Amino acid sequence: MSKEILINVEPQQKRVAIVNDGRLEEFYLEHPQDKTIVGNIYKGRIEAVLPNIGAAFVDIGLPKKGFLYLSDIESAFESLESQGLPQPKEVNPVRNTKGEMLNKISNGVKKGQEVLVQVVKESFGTKGPRLSCNIGLAGRYLVIMPQHNQIGISRRIEDEEERRRLKAVLSELRLPKDIGFIVRTAAEGKSRQELLRDAHFLLKLWKRLEKISSLKKPPALIYEEYDLTFRAIRDSFTDDVSKLIVDSKSEYYRIMRFMKTFLSYLIKRVELYKGDDLFIDKDIERQINKLFESTVYLKSKAYLVIEPTEGLVVIDVNSGGFRKNLDQEEAAFKVNCETAIEVGRQIKLRDLGGIIVIDFIDMEKEGHRREVLNILKKALSNDKAKYDILGISKFGLVEMTRERIHKTAHMVSYQACPYCSGRGKVKSPLTVSTLAIKELRRFLRQRRPRQASISLHPLIVDEILKDKNTIRMIEQQFKAKINLIASPSSHIEEIKISP
Repeated sequence: MSKEILINVEPQQKRVAIVNDGRLEEFYLEHPQDKTIVGNIYKGRIEAVLPNIGAAFVDIGLPKKGFLYLSDIESAFESLESQGLPQPKEVNPVRNTKGEMLNKISNGVKKGQEVLVQVVKESFGTKGPRLSCNIGLAGRYLVIMPQHNQIGISRRIEDEEERRRLKAVLSELRLPKDIGFIVRTAAEGKSRQELLRDAHFLLKLWKRLEKISSLKKPPALIYEEYDLTFRAIRDSFTDDVSKLIVDSKSEYYRIMRFMKTFLSYLIKRVELYKGDDLFIDKDIERQINKLFESTVYLKSKAYLVIEPTEGLVVIDVNSGGFRKNLDQEEAAFKVNCETAIEVGRQIKLRDLGGIIVIDFIDMEKEGHRREVLNILKKALSNDKAKYDILGISKFGLVEMTRERIHKTAHMVSYQACPYCSGRGKVKSPLTVSTLAIKELRRFLRQRRPRQASISLHPLIVDEILKDKNTIRMIEQQFKAKINLIASPSSHIEEIKISP
């Protein structure tokens, strides 16, 4: 088998799975109401300037104000200056200390001032979207940076000869000197003609956006980033992909129009699926369901436990049923090597972000620890998100950070449990029965009724009836009749008392 992109479209959601030899490598999910705003460009209006935290809040027409660092405004002004272009009259930065620079910027940036910004991070919780003045528009192989005038090469392209070739090709294209470009990883090995076509498309797009911006009043949307389908095509439909299969006729025709405009040479690889269920027939639905389980089992019977919290993800490596005639050190090394590959895969699949701590099995040999770390780095080498690995400790702990830009499939698909409120556990029948007796005594003491009914889950009723004297003693103490009612529909922690 080979690499395929599978797109499933339903009225309530759109899903994209990237599959290699039948194995799920990447998975993305988008609901119409949860469409990302990352990459959108807005003409905004500054609502407030906060010099103490070096930031400004910008109204871009959304419920939550965008957050913009003043240092980001500074870098945009510096790029204008380096291009010989005039800066805004209110701002005349002086190159002294960073603090003095920010003071100059904050004194010049006024409430009500118009600013062109791009969303670089989604809203999370109570926080509004993160904004940047450094605009970047991604194409198939290039990213245009209108505020910069330099050419950059993706760090993921490690071959020095290829880096020199790409830089030379871009230098020969006679592109505008006041506009910068970043060469994306997908450009590796691409011809001069392909890069030129992509550059001209991006230049045309930017000119159009400049015209739209000049005609609109803030707050206004100037450019909307591609939806999930087009992002997957732009970022993942490379030469090694044999097929793109979509199960929606309307989406198929939309993709074909897009492909004819930008990627006509790949158009023969697009197929409309006419079967019953694309993801089930390709055995992808089963693999997706496993993404939401905390335990991941491997062929050797070793397993991972993945526990995300609000700001930290812990991945614990366990040998489980791994059985080979090896000493403790070699067995730990074999398990860690196998799990390091799966850890990298799971981090990308689940789009885990923030601080990630991986607890490998302890190894004594430094060479073994280095080898496990190298395997992990290789497993993450094609990760599209930015990440930083600090190293591996003597105890087998790896600390790393990974950017979180979009809402994960887990965040979109699940909500906090209304029963346990996210604890992941409920109280035991013994604990709830004890609380129920306390609540009953309090009710009788305050109300003094002639009888009382207490409605509980059947498991709790059974627990109370293990000691029949408890209810008899309460009836004698308060001279009231007690009715125990088993309610199967009640939550195990629910206690209802009525006269």
